[in-house]
Amino acid sequence: MNILVVEDNPSHLKLARLVLSMAGHNVSDAEAAEQAFNSIKLEKPQVILADVMLPGMDGLALVRKLKADPERRDLDDIVVTSYPDRYPKRDALAAGCDAYLVKPINTRELPHLVASVAGRTDQ
Repeated sequence: MNILVVEDNPSHLKLARLVLSMAGHNVSDAEAAEQAFNSIKLEKPQVILADVMLPGMDGLALVRKLKADPERRDLDDIVVTSYPDRYPKRDALAAGCDAYLVKPINTRELPHLVASVAGRTDQ
């Protein structure tokens, strides 16, 4: 499965890429929401794993923008945050996110969550 990780922290990006690649996924990345939005047509991901705190447009705004675009609204979106008090799960779900994670991510559960969100049970 093709997954786009949107993360501006190099160590968090490296961890997500490693975990998802080891689970057999094709992983691409973007450091900002605008970059991610523009590259989705080329990358054709099935799932987007996006940090909430990004430079410029935040991850929740990215999800809202994706859900408003007829060509991108069917993408599965998972948002990740280090600040659940500032960015609560209810706000993420209201924005249209399919799943919500609090950092640090559980590296054993992440591949299962991605498979679940994408509607696959073979992972």
